Amino acid sequence: MITPHGHLTYCSNIHPGEKWADHFKSLRENIPYIREQLAPGEAFGLGLRIANEASIELSNPATLAEFQNWLDEQNVYVFVINGFPYGGFHNTVVKDDVHTPDWTTTDRLEYTIRLFRILAELLPDGMHGGVSTPPLSYRLWWKSDTDKYQATRDATQHVLQLLDKLIEIEQETGKVLHLDIEPEPDGLLDSISDFITWYQEMLLPEGTIYLLEKHGFEPSQAREVTLRHIQLCYDICHAAVGYEDPADIIADLNDHGIKVGRIQVSSALKVNFDTEKEVKLRAIETFDEPVYLHQVVARNADNSLTHYPDLKDAIKDWNGNQEEWRVHFHVPLFINSYGVLESTQDDIIKTLALHQQSPFSSFLEVETYTWGVLPEDMQKPIGESIVRELEWVKKILEHE
Repeated sequence: MITPHGHLTYCSNIHPGEKWADHFKSLRENIPYIREQLAPGEAFGLGLRIANEASIELSNPATLAEFQNWLDEQNVYVFVINGFPYGGFHNTVVKDDVHTPDWTTTDRLEYTIRLFRILAELLPDGMHGGVSTPPLSYRLWWKSDTDKYQATRDATQHVLQLLDKLIEIEQETGKVLHLDIEPEPDGLLDSISDFITWYQEMLLPEGTIYLLEKHGFEPSQAREVTLRHIQLCYDICHAAVGYEDPADIIADLNDHGIKVGRIQVSSALKVNFDTEKEVKLRAIETFDEPVYLHQVVARNADNSLTHYPDLKDAIKDWNGNQEEWRVHFHVPLFINSYGVLESTQDDIIKTLALHQQSPFSSFLEVETYTWGVLPEDMQKPIGESIVRELEWVKKILEHE
């Protein structure tokens, strides 16, 4: 929906369906209710998740036309696509496989190109649009620094091939589309700081050479084109897990001229071990579930950070000496505490306050996708949960 602070939506990765027919069914069952509760009589924006199999099916002109007709009938518009999970995301073990295939592969490149072709057809005239994507690869798959560096270079070359397609789409349609890369704990781009370093030290230099050879662009033109089409997906949960300060992030992005394609509004779990240590450890154990990765970044007494690939690893290593845990578990936005546990809701409030003062993205996308694996007492009907999330964000944005 359109707000004074940008287009606000939610990501449909909350709905199951790797086949297009299944996902479309979920959209038909939920979108009319959600739109009516939040924006009756107004246009409603949708952040669309399209799995690989669904992307192949939706590339059929007749199938895409059927979907576009339904969007028109419902007064719904698509302006962002979630292209992070390639395959199954519900009712299966996801864990680190969420990064498969990564950007070192042509499978990831071809899938993402399909998503952009679909978005170019669905995107309303006069709007730009983005596709979110993983942070190049999963860091723990690569054992040595040399391997990590080579994987980053290989991934960067595929990103540049994607950039070439985005230039082509803009020339064909006049629509500006951007790849929104989403740093995540234990990604090759583990943090927004990592993303900025990669952008400055590898993407722009390699891109300058690539665009000179492909298009004859001068360095200044190559930089401008890269900044337009390769942007950041700023996931507030992920930044909070890494203890990144919102004001510092935004200042650093501004210093380098890097754009934010979308703000993903999301919240992580936080455990303060100042008191009731064993009680809190028992409480966080209830969130150790087998579907998604729940990376943990622990803050030690000397303010150093210890990274754990998953919650079970942090629990196993617990010795009572760490002061705080941040857990990658997308919990509901509107809840600040879970008994003795807390959330990183304050990071959302800080980030949105900075956005109010000086807008740094046109798009805000709520991404709480873990409803189905939350403890039973927190689970509510999906439609009601989405409405409550979006209403909470609207209220925060309206607060001066």
